[in-house]
Amino acid sequence: MALTLYGIPNCDTVKKARRWLDDHGVAYRFHDFRKDGLEPAKLQGWIDMLGWEKLLNKSGTTFRKLPDAQKESIDAASAKALMLDQPAMIRRPVVEGVGDPSVGFSADDWQQRFA
Repeated sequence: MALTLYGIPNCDTVKKARRWLDDHGVAYRFHDFRKDGLEPAKLQGWIDMLGWEKLLNKSGTTFRKLPDAQKESIDAASAKALMLDQPAMIRRPVVEGVGDPSVGFSADDWQQRFA
């Protein structure tokens, strides 16, 4: 299976990840959440494997703009609905294609995983 990197092109972490893949000659396909969308079944698969807590980007401005009551009462169902409605709430990048899906970028981890 080919490597697929999911994210948003203007995200700094996605930019670092793409630069790392390019610099290390790792072929990949970029999937833009906003432009290409995200199937609910795909997101559910990530939630099943990684957990919604790991996928939900609580440090981003999109999440921080939510009302406090909504942030405090978040659960798996509401987190999934938020991520589908506003893909910027998904921690980035999500990578599929080599082993289990992963979320986030770490040059050291990626060196071991993709080299």
